[in-house]
Amino acid sequence: MLYLALKLIHVLAVIMFVGNISVGVFWKAVADRTKDPKVIAHTMGAIRRADRIFTIPGVILLFIAGLGAAAVARIPVLSTGWTLWSLGLLIIAGLAFGPVARTQRKIAALTSGAGRSAAFDWTAYSRLSRLWRSWGLVALAAPIIAVALMVLKPALPAFHATR
Repeated sequence: MLYLALKLIHVLAVIMFVGNISVGVFWKAVADRTKDPKVIAHTMGAIRRADRIFTIPGVILLFIAGLGAAAVARIPVLSTGWTLWSLGLLIIAGLAFGPVARTQRKIAALTSGAGRSAAFDWTAYSRLSRLWRSWGLVALAAPIIAVALMVLKPALPAFHATR
């Protein structure tokens, strides 16, 4: 029963984590199409809040419940290919989140004064937006691939204990 409870928490955490990243990409694209710096600023603020509410707790629960379920089921994480590679992909996604978060702060700073100034630096915004999309793609693609590995459980290379 403990295994199933941990597995359920793990799946719900995946939904929180991947779902919020996906929705953030969608809403930023919608905001960008308005070409209104105030709308973009509001959207980026909402994305940053959603990251604090859903993405960060989601990834924490994901690791705790996933590793806990593996321990209860006696699945050796580092010597089982699909768990090892999924863990690696989640680490890559976490590393990509650093540049995403920094870029979000820069976009927020750039767009925060947009309502007070007639001139908006679209060149700087475009550069930051491309950077956000590039790192965001890594932060989204890596966990999606990890989900596929966790569901399909392919035979992948892993570390093997030597005796």
